Amino acid sequence: MQVAAKTQMTNLEVIKGAIAAKIDSAAFSSWIAPLAFELSDNTLVLVAQNQFSADYISSVYENVLSSVAHEYGLSLNICVRGGTSTTIANDNVAQSYVPSKCACDMAAFGAFVSSEENAFVLSACKKVAAGQVSFSPLFIYGPAGSGKSLLAGCIRDASAGKVVMMTGGGFVSEFTRSLRDHNIFAFKDFCRNCDTFILDDVQALAGKRATMDEFMQLIIDLRNAGTNIVLISNTTPNNLNGFDRRAQSLFASGLVADVVAPNDNVKRVMLMRAGVSANVATSIAERVANDGHMISGVATKIKTYAELMNAEITTDIAEHLLADTLKKSKTPIMMVKSMCEKLGVSYDAVCGTGRNRSLVLARQMMMVVLKGATKLSLSEIGNYVGGRDHATVMYAIKQIEKHLASDLVLSAQINQMIAEYK
Repeated sequence: MQVAAKTQMTNLEVIKGAIAAKIDSAAFSSWIAPLAFELSDNTLVLVAQNQFSADYISSVYENVLSSVAHEYGLSLNICVRGGTSTTIANDNVAQSYVPSKCACDMAAFGAFVSSEENAFVLSACKKVAAGQVSFSPLFIYGPAGSGKSLLAGCIRDASAGKVVMMTGGGFVSEFTRSLRDHNIFAFKDFCRNCDTFILDDVQALAGKRATMDEFMQLIIDLRNAGTNIVLISNTTPNNLNGFDRRAQSLFASGLVADVVAPNDNVKRVMLMRAGVSANVATSIAERVANDGHMISGVATKIKTYAELMNAEITTDIAEHLLADTLKKSKTPIMMVKSMCEKLGVSYDAVCGTGRNRSLVLARQMMMVVLKGATKLSLSEIGNYVGGRDHATVMYAIKQIEKHLASDLVLSAQINQMIAEYK
């Protein structure tokens, strides 16, 4: 009896190897290897953990599996033993699963303060939340703090159907856990049983071959099923490091849209929404980095100070409170003195009447930089470089413009200073 059992086990391993030779290795590892192989009455029985997996394997791999079984004189039966119910791979994920809603709630997008530059990506997100779209997957990218994750959350909250939303790191963790617990089909079922699938921080999958293969198959299956797919990344599909060309091509096959970092007006609105008074928000908005996370931190600090100290936040208090966060204010005089150090001339000489060649050139360069970096009038610029009149400043600018076309070093130096002092 033991010999018979050993022979049966050997036959099953041989059959399993024959199937592996005819199916892509990633697909075999994901779908076929976890099945229970049995022989019963000249029938190869493949037992899946749930009906979803059994149906999927039957629809995609039945021809290959049947041909291999026929080679060994067997028929094929793909089944689910005892009506086993699907179990989510991670109870924590199950608790965060977003249930169906009765209707699409576009008010959720009010949390995202949009600018003209972000109007396109915002419209695309609303389209996804409203129902199935023709451009799936929607691939959203942008710098840290631009609002990518917030948009993903808005889609989740506004969508009428079932939504599965995960981070790249969470997907890696859950996939690894499901393999360890021999519960891979439950994880597959969980990811596919939705109307919208959202993955934040796609770049976290880089370099993880097995997870990447599973994720690629997931995206293909979801798209074939007509499911909305939203992918969030810090860069474009073509610039994702650690992803092969096939993955980059699949990510870019839908609609690729970028999110621009908050501008001064968006920052001001965000601060006011967080409870910062209008005058304080206006005064500090342009001195806060273009980073949504930073803006939230600034608003939290101001609100907390006001509550704990029971004090009204003025601009002076805000600047003192945020001294380690706000960009240093650049007054025109500070700019001129800074340029004097860079160009190796004294501030008194620039404001004086000296006419030597190097001093005149430095003075003229400063006028051009002030014109490019500020909104000062020509007369105001002249006042900051020794009380020069409007005509003198205009002449200086024309002289520098004549040199810029032929002197690339001078052009680069001026452009660098303008960018620095803006």
